Amino acid sequence: MTNVDQLPLALKLFAILGCGLVAGVFFAFSTFVMSALARLQPKEGIIAMQSINITAINPWFMIALFGTALACLFLAIASLLQLHQPGAVYLLVGSSLYLVGTVLVTIAFNVPLNDALAIANPDSTEAANLWARYLTNWTLWNHVRTIAALSAATLLTIALGTSN
Repeated sequence: MTNVDQLPLALKLFAILGCGLVAGVFFAFSTFVMSALARLQPKEGIIAMQSINITAINPWFMIALFGTALACLFLAIASLLQLHQPGAVYLLVGSSLYLVGTVLVTIAFNVPLNDALAIANPDSTEAANLWARYLTNWTLWNHVRTIAALSAATLLTIALGTSN
């Protein structure tokens, strides 16, 4: 069994950088992208967000989001098995925070909202009503995953400092 101290530095760095990168993407949406889309007419905002949601599903973003999740899963399991090691609690909490607060929130809240928006007819009254709710709800959950990813990056960085 490997000690948390001996987990490959590259894996820890990948998880830290991945959490930070994902936090940055989500931060951009929380701080200006969604506000910019809200300034558009509902039809235009819907069309723009539908396009964003299609283009977001690409290998680079999927590697950042889910590759980081895989690294965090490995770090969480390893740290759980070695809780007495320096930095293990930070690795466990940071990794868990990313997995739950970023990935699970994305799957449970943001993706279903995206799926509902994807089938909306931008010209309909129902779509305009959906858009108003979407802007509020999607952005709220995006704030949650932004904070979770940034907090995970912070805790994983602390773990790196305490274990080396």
